[in-house]
Amino acid sequence: MRATSKSISFVAVLALFAPALVAAHGQDSKASIDGRWDASLVNHGTVIPFRLDISGSGPSLKGTFYNGFQPYDGTTSATYNEGKLVLNIEHYLTTITATLQDGQLVGEVSSQSRASTSNYTFQASRHVESKVSAKDVPSIAGSWIIPLDAPSSKGEKAFRFIVEQHGAEVAASILRVDGDTGAYSGTYKDGKWVLSHFDGSRPGVIQVSLKSDGTLEVLQNNGRPRNAAPDAPTAGSNAAAYQPASAPAGDKQYAEPVDSRYASTLIAYRSDIAIAKGLPQPENYDTHTTVRDPNQKFTFDFPDVNGKLVSNDDPRFKGKVVLAIVTGTWCPNCHDEAQYLVQLDKKYRDKGLAIVALDFEEPEQQGSLEREKAFVKQYGVKYTYLIAGAPSEMWEKVPELVNLNTWPATVFIGRDGLVKGVHSGFASPASGKFNQQLKDEFTARIEQLLAERPTNQLAEESSAPDVGQQ
Repeated sequence: MRATSKSISFVAVLALFAPALVAAHGQDSKASIDGRWDASLVNHGTVIPFRLDISGSGPSLKGTFYNGFQPYDGTTSATYNEGKLVLNIEHYLTTITATLQDGQLVGEVSSQSRASTSNYTFQASRHVESKVSAKDVPSIAGSWIIPLDAPSSKGEKAFRFIVEQHGAEVAASILRVDGDTGAYSGTYKDGKWVLSHFDGSRPGVIQVSLKSDGTLEVLQNNGRPRNAAPDAPTAGSNAAAYQPASAPAGDKQYAEPVDSRYASTLIAYRSDIAIAKGLPQPENYDTHTTVRDPNQKFTFDFPDVNGKLVSNDDPRFKGKVVLAIVTGTWCPNCHDEAQYLVQLDKKYRDKGLAIVALDFEEPEQQGSLEREKAFVKQYGVKYTYLIAGAPSEMWEKVPELVNLNTWPATVFIGRDGLVKGVHSGFASPASGKFNQQLKDEFTARIEQLLAERPTNQLAEESSAPDVGQQ
């Protein structure tokens, strides 16, 4: 893979999406802020544009974020008083604070994840429809494979790159074994797409261009405003894959992982071409994590949010098909899965399915559980949530699984208490057909397990006298 310069120039993006800061004397405390805004986050010179819709007023005021072309998530609360806007995304511990100045919003964003706080400059101006022509725009829609120069810290040899295209506009996501990046989106200009994403979490920018040999060059911005990568290693993982990044003097919140998943340059091949060339393929989500002993029951015994211990022997789980989710509310892919699990819970709860989240929260979150409570409320979670410990304790607390290193991981447990399968990660709607494949797989597995009779029922049937015999 070719080496590139250390950083990607996003000056053009700044000119297009991030209007200059304006003087405070222009504040208009009475103007309406309802409508669509072209917003951006700025961190260490990197501009991350995103679409923000603001609607309602007073108690009904709301901010809506987009995942590619679709509205995806929103604020948990919002206020606008005397020209000051506050948007709270409490299920991500993210807050946007801005002041309306000469028709533009200017302020900052604070976001906390995995014990680190990220701060960004925030700017937004009224949305202006793009008039970019789709003429002569190359077609890059479809599924691509990104082979890696070296395995990632999770053992991956390749990623998927999924592209949805509407004329000059593109929404694309990188799908790894633990889930996707969310849908980066943007418009074709000067021979490339500069795509960006922010939905209250995981802000990012990539630049995509079609090369003369038919491959895609994907340039990633490596600078990540946090103390470590999202899945920074702890006990049992590859700590050598990470090292401090070059950063402004004294800035301890800026780190850049060496892990190949954050390489500056990635090259993507059409899926059929990658197969024909014999290039490495992405991980199998159903075999990446396995069960240590298929004849051993999957057990758990953790407190709920009220401190009451709940185990696998609780009546709500006995004799049922159970989905045990290794998760954490700091994990964006876990947010994606929770919204789907709520649907499964509604559909199959009365048919014998029980879902339990084994939630690993940072030590400083375990006291108030502020984010966990907002998470449960935002997504309407009705299934059981248990506080299993800190992320670094995952291997100790879930010893039944081998190569457990993704957030989330979904464990399928039969009525007999034995593990029937483990699915690593979660491919969200941003992953296109792979999201549908996941849903089809989950549905088939659940229905197959529900169709199996409980062991005690089989025992009773086998011991009952045959009334047809004399």
